[in-house]
Amino acid sequence: MSGEMEKMRKRPEFHNRVEKEAQIDGRHRSGLCPGAKVKVVQKQDQASGRTTEGRVKEILTRSTYHPHGIKVRLEDGTIGRVKDIC
Repeated sequence: MSGEMEKMRKRPEFHNRVEKEAQIDGRHRSGLCPGAKVKVVQKQDQASGRTTEGRVKEILTRSTYHPHGIKVRLEDGTIGRVKDIC
């Protein structure tokens, strides 16, 4: 790791930025809660990337992180992986 990067990692604002980005990102469970407005990709829409918008009813992924997005059930019953938190 370069010396410049090492200096950045020691500053608290670097870690705050990383945590804030994690909350916005649909791959981290910590940024989600029931009632949150999200865009999800359903299994049948993975190839096209088409998203469906709705509110989270239940978080289905048990781990704190998933590389393809946390799986949720929306209030209308749709199940998909979170791609964006609105």
